[in-house]
Amino acid sequence: QVQLVESGGGLVQAGGSLRLSCAASGSIFRINAMGWYRQAPGEQRELVAGITSSGSTNYADSVKGRFTISRDNAKNTVYLQMNSLKPEDTAVYYCNAQMIRLGSVTGRDYWGQGTQVTVSS
Repeated sequence: QVQLVESGGGLVQAGGSLRLSCAASGSIFRINAMGWYRQAPGEQRELVAGITSSGSTNYADSVKGRFTISRDNAKNTVYLQMNSLKPEDTAVYYCNAQMIRLGSVTGRDYWGQGTQVTVSS
């Protein structure tokens, strides 16, 4: 089956930057929307940024102007460029993709396993 593999998390100081990557692999027929979610300790998972297959994007208010989501359809990869990081950005970041598996007529959400982002101050 298809899967999502995330990379790029780590520990950075406040004001620093990280670039997260999420690559889809397997028998994929089509990838529709993709996005990044995060979950901080004691909080619910929230949408950070989303991007449609045509490139339309949306962001949580808390990250607007600092984060940029993009995708490379040829590589089946979505990125999250995170600049001016704040301690409040500390969370586990999860990649999400709406994908149609090869041989299927319907799509569903797939999730990566998450990557830890820690911002120190």
